Amino acid sequence: MFSRVSLVYRLGFELQFRLGPTLQGKPVTVYTNYPASGEVFDRHKFRTLSWHNPTGKEDDSDKYCKLDLQISGSYQYYFSLGNEKSGGGYIVVDPILHVGADNHVLPLDCVTLQTFLAKCLGPFHEWEDRLKVAKETGYNMIHFTPLQKLGLSRSCYSLADQLEVNPEFSSHNKKCTWSDIGALVEKMKNEWNMLCITDVVYNHTATNSEWLRMHPECGYNLVNSPHLKPAWVLDRALWHLTCMVADGKYAAKGVPSLIENDHHLNCIRKLIWEDVYPKIKLWEFFQVDVNKAVQQFKSLLTEGKRRVLSTKSDPNEHLQIVQDPDYRRFGCTVDMNIALATFIPHSNGPAAIEECCNWFRKRIEELNAEQYRQTNHHQEQAVNCLVGTVVYERLAGDGPKLGPISRKNPLVTRYFTYPFKELTVEEEETMIHQPDKACYFMAHNGWVMGDDPLRNFAEPGSNVYLRRELICWGDSVKLRYGNKPEDCPYLWAHMKKYTEITAKYFHGVRLDNCHSTPIHVAEEMLATARSVRPNLYVIAELFTGSEYIDNVFVNRLGITSLIREAMTAYNSHEEGRLVYRFGGEPVGSFVQPRLRPLMPAIAHALFMDITHDNECPIQHRSAYDALPSAMIVSMACCATGSTKGYDELVPHQISVVSEERFYAKWNPATHLTSGEVNFQTGILAGRLAINRLHQELGAKGFNQVYVDQVDEDIVAVTRHCPNTHQSVVAVSRTAFRDPKTSFYSKEVPEMCIPGKIEEVVLEARTIERNASPYKKDERFINGLPNFTMELREHIQVTNSKIIKQAGTAIKGPNEFVQEIEFEKLTPGSVIVFRVSLDPKAQEAVGVLRNHLIQFSPHFKSGSLPDDHSAPILKTLFSSIASKLTLADLNQVLYRCEAEEQEDGGGCYNIPNWSPLKYAGLQGLMSVMADIRPKNDLGHPFCDNLRSGDWMIDYVSNRLISRAGACAEVGKWLKAMFVYLKRIPRYLIPCYFDAILVGAYTTLLDVGWHHMSSFVQNGSTFVKHLSLGSVQMCGIGKYSCLPDLSPSLHDVPYRLNEITNEKEQCCVSLAAGLPHFSSGIFRSWGRDTFIALRGLMLVTGRYLEARNIILAFGGTLRHGLIPNLLGQGTHARYNCRDAVWWWLQCIQDYCKIVPNGLDILRCPVSRMYPRDDSSPQPAGTMDQPLYEVIQEAMQRHMEGINFRERNAGPQIDQNMRDEGFNVTAGVDNETGFVFGGNRFNCGTWMDKMGESDRARNRGIPATPRDGSAVEIVGLCKSAVRWLLDLSGKNVFPFHGVTVKRYEKEETITYDEWNRKIQGHFERLFFVSENPADPNEKHPNLVHKRGIYKDSYGASSPWCDYQLRPNFTIAMVVAPELFTPERAWKALQIAEEKLLGPLGMKTLDPDDMVYCGVYDNALDNDNYNVARGFNYHQGPEWLWPIGYFLRAKLYFSKLIGPEIYAKTVVMIKNVLSRHYVHLERSSWKGLPELTNENGQYCPFSCETQAWSIGVILEILYDL
Repeated sequence: MFSRVSLVYRLGFELQFRLGPTLQGKPVTVYTNYPASGEVFDRHKFRTLSWHNPTGKEDDSDKYCKLDLQISGSYQYYFSLGNEKSGGGYIVVDPILHVGADNHVLPLDCVTLQTFLAKCLGPFHEWEDRLKVAKETGYNMIHFTPLQKLGLSRSCYSLADQLEVNPEFSSHNKKCTWSDIGALVEKMKNEWNMLCITDVVYNHTATNSEWLRMHPECGYNLVNSPHLKPAWVLDRALWHLTCMVADGKYAAKGVPSLIENDHHLNCIRKLIWEDVYPKIKLWEFFQVDVNKAVQQFKSLLTEGKRRVLSTKSDPNEHLQIVQDPDYRRFGCTVDMNIALATFIPHSNGPAAIEECCNWFRKRIEELNAEQYRQTNHHQEQAVNCLVGTVVYERLAGDGPKLGPISRKNPLVTRYFTYPFKELTVEEEETMIHQPDKACYFMAHNGWVMGDDPLRNFAEPGSNVYLRRELICWGDSVKLRYGNKPEDCPYLWAHMKKYTEITAKYFHGVRLDNCHSTPIHVAEEMLATARSVRPNLYVIAELFTGSEYIDNVFVNRLGITSLIREAMTAYNSHEEGRLVYRFGGEPVGSFVQPRLRPLMPAIAHALFMDITHDNECPIQHRSAYDALPSAMIVSMACCATGSTKGYDELVPHQISVVSEERFYAKWNPATHLTSGEVNFQTGILAGRLAINRLHQELGAKGFNQVYVDQVDEDIVAVTRHCPNTHQSVVAVSRTAFRDPKTSFYSKEVPEMCIPGKIEEVVLEARTIERNASPYKKDERFINGLPNFTMELREHIQVTNSKIIKQAGTAIKGPNEFVQEIEFEKLTPGSVIVFRVSLDPKAQEAVGVLRNHLIQFSPHFKSGSLPDDHSAPILKTLFSSIASKLTLADLNQVLYRCEAEEQEDGGGCYNIPNWSPLKYAGLQGLMSVMADIRPKNDLGHPFCDNLRSGDWMIDYVSNRLISRAGACAEVGKWLKAMFVYLKRIPRYLIPCYFDAILVGAYTTLLDVGWHHMSSFVQNGSTFVKHLSLGSVQMCGIGKYSCLPDLSPSLHDVPYRLNEITNEKEQCCVSLAAGLPHFSSGIFRSWGRDTFIALRGLMLVTGRYLEARNIILAFGGTLRHGLIPNLLGQGTHARYNCRDAVWWWLQCIQDYCKIVPNGLDILRCPVSRMYPRDDSSPQPAGTMDQPLYEVIQEAMQRHMEGINFRERNAGPQIDQNMRDEGFNVTAGVDNETGFVFGGNRFNCGTWMDKMGESDRARNRGIPATPRDGSAVEIVGLCKSAVRWLLDLSGKNVFPFHGVTVKRYEKEETITYDEWNRKIQGHFERLFFVSENPADPNEKHPNLVHKRGIYKDSYGASSPWCDYQLRPNFTIAMVVAPELFTPERAWKALQIAEEKLLGPLGMKTLDPDDMVYCGVYDNALDNDNYNVARGFNYHQGPEWLWPIGYFLRAKLYFSKLIGPEIYAKTVVMIKNVLSRHYVHLERSSWKGLPELTNENGQYCPFSCETQAWSIGVILEILYDL
């Protein structure tokens, strides 16, 4: 989870921090500056959050800390690991806005804002009449440009005094104060239901600000920013050039005062290069005085040479120019220490010193030349920028066309203030080194195209002013805050006061020039503002050009809404795209769970049809477009806005600098005089209807949006309410081109609107009327008089003037569509429909929602009582589901393709995509889990649902066909689907998902309810792992297990569908999906008993575990349990370890299950009473289990030696003849079990070579003959256990009897136990001592301190390979190991074998190691062809369980500190399994991965023993 992220939240949310996989198990602390309850926010004060672990378990999958978000603003969080800060981010909590005398909530998506230029409101006593226009046209928020005293330029954003109200608002008899303005704002809130916000301008102040003269340190002046001196000198030189051009002194050189063509521009270039640059010699500010430096160097050489050299500098440092901090000409220096270390005379003679000084001089001259070149680059850029500015300001068609160069309109805007008498360039330059003068030379503000907004362009290191890259505002000085208040106390205090005044009187702020405001300043100021007004609405316009950087500002400042402009759209298609981008969720979106992970989202928008900075849309588009574009913008599900003048159709930009006229006042009377407006003016009447609609849609939860581009000019925007499923559809015909001069077709395409049109909410057309032509009023801002609009509201379709006719068509069985034919949808028209579902569909949705309330209260709104539903729907689903067994749940939730095919079915195949992983609900849920959070409604899965009922019918019919409790679930689903099929197709994916999510979560709860308390009280990880038990344990059409004894109690039976006879139906355990799930390949002895403890005993499935143990016991033959079960009749007895895993499971059963020892007396029906018997039916010969156990022990001690039945290619096409000979026995001296030969593989590492090309066919890759370490451990465990039971008289045998030399001999379990104990470490441990006498093959040792993988292998070097198998022996027989040795071996295994999910099956240092398994590859490489390296490197999951359990066990013995560290390490490893499990569409853990955890396509996607062992380690924890 934890990375650099931001989280945008609404008040009242709970925010949880959860540990990501890399942090689980580690000591993580979360800090935040969000204040504790009752405390005041201080953004520098952080507190720690406490962790909650709801299950109190040892794994961290559910651990979280939380914040209840009650205060709006921007807050930080970070987390540390131990003492090290590791990551963090921001939490943005949106404010709640209140309006009206009753303080009712104004949702952010209901905001309709209008911008007013404050200076155009006139004297304060006239404001109400002017602002009333906004009230009457339905706006609920006013944005005032700054209300402060303005600077000389009269720009709304150049403020002379941030603390003083603009004196122009006062009239001769009444001074306007802040409290007057505050009273009006309060009145507008309470009586007009309108909020007011205003700008805060932190970045600059007017050049003539009085306080700036008193505090010049607040600007970037030449005293505090001497790096600007060269730029100032250039700026003055350009000013003198302006004066001379203006006075006609350069006309002879081709530069007249009126610049008209390229020739003039080229002459300007030439003039600067030939007359300006050579005079001011800017490079000298960056150069060294050569003679002075050489003189200094020479005197150091001759006088104090040794003294200086004692501080010898770094030999890698080269001589470089050190910039003069005061920026004087030739003021730069070089480091003389480096010079003396670099230039060393070969003797002390004068000639040698002279030569050395000459070398030094040459190097200084080279460095100076480099500075000259660098300055030249800056000068080139400066000329290019200057000429570019001249082109825009004087020649460009869309520029201001400033006319002749004069002192009022200079060649280029000045970059610096100059408040003194003009002198010559040379005389002026002397002032830059006089602090009392230089402090008044201050840099103007502006903006830099394409610059990094997080970098301050006036600080040292930036050459923006020297290179003339600033687009400069000559009326404003850029303010210099420094990094903290102490750097410029007056400025910070002044701006804080300004902020407090603003926050006191206004409900929100617009951050002007936000992207260039130093972000730390804005952070501090907004914190101040929020301390005055916690629910502060903050908006800003960002021109960063990057969504990533936008987010930095949004997060750090807590911006509520980012201003977005419709004027950036170049056509109607782009305008529609912006609505979709910024306005709401897609129609038919999925219902998200209440607790959900955060998904990436864009900042909340304030979407404006025009901002006060935009050029006039009437000039850019046409007057006809004002209405349709306003309509399109207001259909976005976000805050929307406009600028005063747009609605009145003012045909020019209302300039923030030059506009001095006043806005018109509201007058409802029919007859208007100059300076008055009413609903006859422009589109004011339409704006009222549009604003009302926007507010209604926001308030009533119409938060889903669909945009349809009908043709190149017509955009239809749908707003949809997901609870009532009402829609509002606005069809707008834009007029980006003037209809008078451009062609618009009379033929408008027909439109299909799904559902039933209730009414036309409004229809409006822009029309021309007879009026005198537009003339700009002298005193008031006026609009086009010859345009108005026709508006009709709340009419029936039949009364519409825009629609020719509306017909009803039926698209599907329950899908009504209204076909609209337009008659007068002329450019500049809009029509808005209110649409509801067809009544039958509306009823079906209501009933569906009613039945979904049992899963979530979210569905209450819009629900309808159900009077006629199927009887089964009157029962709660949880009650129906509670009758399912875990075996039933396997059918309902899982079953892969092969399992279904065995039953005559298959998994659902989604066209243009792929088949589902499971036929049960998990198959669907895995896909929907990916689609739902992203609302990926275009996914083929959703397409399939919208296209037809196939998937819907598949889900219910598959279960109904199964009879019993499963069929009841199917019937419930089918009854729900009756209603689902009656709703419009576009809604089917979200309701199908809602039904299945409800059913699925209920079914999981039923499953867990059937399991042990360990699962029921366990963490999410434990619960989700335990579902592996449901996934793997099932009953197919054909029983996999041989029948149990008829005399055994509690055996499940069913009626055979074909013979109608009673048959046993015990659960069997699949080895893995999809490859080992059905038929003869489903049940394997070894896999079953490695997985059984975790999947069945730990989860509490005792009876089913008992039946599996007894069923396999019935197939014992030759003293062995089958490898491949094949229902017992086709069993293969070719593994030496399955019997020992079976015995280990019986031992585990006896220990875990209450009264577990009873199993020893359970009857076992022997299928093969003798080795050569044919299969016998159940009940022919029964034996108590303890006798079967004894037989297995006895047969091993006697020695096992047989040839597999039907040996040859019919049972194994790769095995060589010798491989079919199976041997096993017990070594008389050591007590170790041994067996096998070099042509077979009797342990779990059982890969048989298959490649003729590589000549490995019939050769086992890992024969592991001799005594395999894990079998020795399992045997020791069994012997120790039987010894214990016989001592308690629970097991009637005290040992085994064998014939040796014609006489019977008894080997007691005690004796056998002691033999293994006495020999194990001596023969298996590879000693640290090279001279260890027990070491048979010291020459084969390549790692010390490990345990051998086997003892006595036919290829002795195999014994010494490092593999993970010794950890199994550590878990089942820990008494065999010295704790210190065991710990060392485990550390080596961790270093060499531990992968992300599994254990490498072979030491990577081994010469045959290969970590990538590819069973399809057939080449000449003996070691890898046809997957020969299956167990020679790839990382298998199940051994990791034993490795971790061994670590846990031995760490306890080593000491508490090591134990604590081990727990952390284990949690960390397990977190990767948790992540894999959550992300896997199979909801399981794989059989193996390739090296370093890479995906292996040949692995089973989910494997029984992989899941089982992870459950076991969690159980141990």
